[in-house]
Amino acid sequence: QVQLVESGGGSVQAGGSLSLSCGASGRSFSNYVMAWFRPAPGKGRQYVGSISSSGDMTDYVEAVKGRFTISRDNAKNTVYLQMNSLKPEDTAVYLCAARAVSASTYDQWGQGTQVTVSS
Repeated sequence: QVQLVESGGGSVQAGGSLSLSCGASGRSFSNYVMAWFRPAPGKGRQYVGSISSSGDMTDYVEAVKGRFTISRDNAKNTVYLQMNSLKPEDTAVYLCAARAVSASTYDQWGQGTQVTVSS
């Protein structure tokens, strides 16, 4: 298991940027696929994007492609979410999640960090 703690949230005007971090404690961070989620009204947690255990592959929901970038530093047990060209609809609590490479669902979650984008 890993314990996840997000940081870096805050308030920004539309068009601005924010960078989130998610630090992990526990064993074998490099054996986990990492992802970011955010709540969507009436839809529960919405998948934002993910990064493979080695960091060589990323995936994003269409709404954030070209604006958000996920990266990781396995030596620092940290995954990052760089958010550019932010829109008011990006306002949410952003949650970091982890799943073992062999698992099909994300079962380790952070507590979330608030991102607020004003128009």
